[in-house]
Amino acid sequence: MGPNLLIAAAAASANSGGIAVFVTNIMPLILIFAVFYFLLIRPQQKRANEHRDKINTVQKNDEVITGGGLMGKVTRVTDEYVEVELAPGLRVKAVKSTLSHVESRSRKPAND
Repeated sequence: MGPNLLIAAAAASANSGGIAVFVTNIMPLILIFAVFYFLLIRPQQKRANEHRDKINTVQKNDEVITGGGLMGKVTRVTDEYVEVELAPGLRVKAVKSTLSHVESRSRKPAND
């Protein structure tokens, strides 16, 4: 008789509170989701979009770093690949999506 009585009491209290109890219970979850969205998800999406734009606008003579850590200068760009000169006379072909950093050589230095 003990467990059945507890279940009946819980059901009765849930029905008596109705919407107010539901809102009170769901509000912390909504607040947690909002915090995660504004502090984690949204900034990460913004960085990903900026990185994708950099990769799509890579040009000849830009300095790049690949995902494997190789640094070099872009000598040729196609739709999917870039040719990177790692040393004089040493060129490799890399997939654009593996580039982790692009530094445009056409930008003016900050000190000038």
